[in-house]
Amino acid sequence: MRYSLPPDAAAFTGREEELDRITAAVAQGATAGGVVAICPIGGMPGVGKTALAVHAAHLLRHRFPDRQLFIDLHAHTPGHKPVTPQAALAGLLTATGVDARSLPRDLDDRAALWRDRMAGQRVLLVLDNAESSAQAALLLPGSDSCLVLVTSRRHLGDLPGAADPLLVKILTPGEAREMFVRLAPRAADAPAAAVGELTELAEGLPLAISLLARVYARHPSWTIADLTAETRASMLTLTAEADSVAAAFDVSYRYLSPGQRQFFRRLGLNPGTTIDAYAAAALAGTGLRDAAGQLDALHGEGLLTETGYRRYGMHDLIRRYARDRAANSPAKSRDQALGRLLDYYQHTAALAETFLARRTCTSPAPAAPSDAVPDLTDSTQALAWARAERSNLLACLDHATATGQHARVAALTAGMSALLRIDGPWNDAVTRHTTAAQAARQLGDWLGQANALNYLGYVRLQTGDYAGAVQALQEALGIYRDLGDRLGQACALTDLGNVRRVTDDYAGAARAMEEALGIARDLGDRLGQANALLYLGIVRRVTDDCAGAARAMEEALGIYRDLGDRLGQACALTYLGDVRRATDDYTGATQVLEEALGIARDLRDRLGQANALLYLGIVRRVTDDYAGAARAMEEALGIYRDLGDRSAEATGLNEAGTLHRIRGDLSAAGTCHRQSLDLAREIGSSWDEAHALAGLARCALAAGRTADAEAGLRQAQETFQRIGAAEASDVSAELDALITNSPAAQGS
Repeated sequence: MRYSLPPDAAAFTGREEELDRITAAVAQGATAGGVVAICPIGGMPGVGKTALAVHAAHLLRHRFPDRQLFIDLHAHTPGHKPVTPQAALAGLLTATGVDARSLPRDLDDRAALWRDRMAGQRVLLVLDNAESSAQAALLLPGSDSCLVLVTSRRHLGDLPGAADPLLVKILTPGEAREMFVRLAPRAADAPAAAVGELTELAEGLPLAISLLARVYARHPSWTIADLTAETRASMLTLTAEADSVAAAFDVSYRYLSPGQRQFFRRLGLNPGTTIDAYAAAALAGTGLRDAAGQLDALHGEGLLTETGYRRYGMHDLIRRYARDRAANSPAKSRDQALGRLLDYYQHTAALAETFLARRTCTSPAPAAPSDAVPDLTDSTQALAWARAERSNLLACLDHATATGQHARVAALTAGMSALLRIDGPWNDAVTRHTTAAQAARQLGDWLGQANALNYLGYVRLQTGDYAGAVQALQEALGIYRDLGDRLGQACALTDLGNVRRVTDDYAGAARAMEEALGIARDLGDRLGQANALLYLGIVRRVTDDCAGAARAMEEALGIYRDLGDRLGQACALTYLGDVRRATDDYTGATQVLEEALGIARDLRDRLGQANALLYLGIVRRVTDDYAGAARAMEEALGIYRDLGDRSAEATGLNEAGTLHRIRGDLSAAGTCHRQSLDLAREIGSSWDEAHALAGLARCALAAGRTADAEAGLRQAQETFQRIGAAEASDVSAELDALITNSPAAQGS
């Protein structure tokens, strides 16, 4: 027998990258000298490993004219045991003309005879559905003119030679739609969006897409909408005849050991989509080493995918399959497993928060730790853990919310407060902290409620909801005072002072900051002192006390450095840079701003990056580096918009407008200032509004519209004077000069 390849799939779709890899393996084998080209093809059940191997074999068959052979080794075939190497070699040898009665009895002798028969021949061999490297290795020809494609759900890491594993991935949405239409041609007349909605339910799995197409063909009266409804209800069990997605997964599940099956079912309970050994150990109630081994084993079986270093995920359909299997476990056992996982996340999030918190607040004792938790020893490790677990933490929080676990809702949200503050989006953070405050209120947990309200006030401030921020912070402050919690009072006062600052009540802001600073000093709370000093310095800066601002910021910076608080350092350096720029120390300003930007980038603190970039852009503008200024401001504005920081966006737009005007692009400048004006009025920021008015007036003056310029400057002057901003004197001087140099004044 010279040819036993199955027919190629008429609807084969995509896989260009994988086919290029296989072709490269052929070329590499040809140049290596005496080395057979081996390409292991792996992936989850139903992902199309066999279809890829067969399609590649048909594309390359002309290069191997002597033989193209296919053998199914039945590692995961229902009703079949895996083919032994002896039986597989017997089939291959008889296919090449060896009399079955003459086959050697010894396995090694059979393998040697197989290699001898293939010597000098150009042969393409597909070993499909292999159980292990040991099973496949004995079937390899020895000739360098051969290509062997080996498919398996399991990772074949022990194949000889320079075998380069090829992991088959799911199809892209576009490829999934294309495959479905090829298999079900009448779907070509259906709306593309409807077909896309249907194939999304298959989650890119070729087996599922093929099954849907066969069901659609079997029911010519069904519409795409009909099939979509059926699929939503029963994707795993939907059949065209006998095959189903669940049946394909069943084969892999049956090959697991009892312990692996139980571990797999436990993973099905995970509210999140990824997991590491620590979380898996908590979920399964095992030791860390055992959990790591179980994860690795399931990954080797093609039931898990790697999403990062020692972190694993499941295809959505496999996750649904695992959840269905877990549903058959006793309810008590399921509840205990999920409770252990939530305890783990609650404890570790609280631990991470201790390193990331920007304030010192009284907090309840965290949940008891599980047997194994990550060794978080600094803010860098804590932030890396929180970011890696973000989606899982939110999924656990959603589960706790949906099941009415109020204590967990409050605790998990508090544990994520720093992450929500650093990475946003802040609108989502508002929702989360609002829910946490309500949960704590229902429990009668006054401290938890006050803390949640404090966090809520902070994020409302960031989103420009100043009235909402004041309401939340004043309520938090009242509860802290009722509880006699002075740490909490200092936190709330600091944030309340910030709200008063951005709403132009500079005197009220200074009083709140000074009260917070006094409490922090009384309690020896150095982080609280640094925070109050920093924000007090910002108030002094906007009221034109640059010397006082620098002293406060430098004292804050020193404390942050003593504490090893890099986030605090970046913040203090940024605002110190603005003070130095205001005093014309451009070299000093650039130095501290670049240091701040470096720290923020190291920590992936996007708000910190944006603030440093904005002030760097201003320094570059005033030192005539217009291109550098534009790049920095554009990047800063992009981050502000992503985070939803409307106040900072308004400020950034005004600075960008100034840059455009100086560069002579009055149209772009006017657009920026008008956008800032609209935003400032929407959020109630008089300071930004006045800057926007002044910017528009300067554009009018540059365009020769003197009357418009005078009116705009007068509005800006009145606003700056009303709020007590330092810019009032500069605008007044501009207005006086304009009036003095006006035609009417010149003629009088």
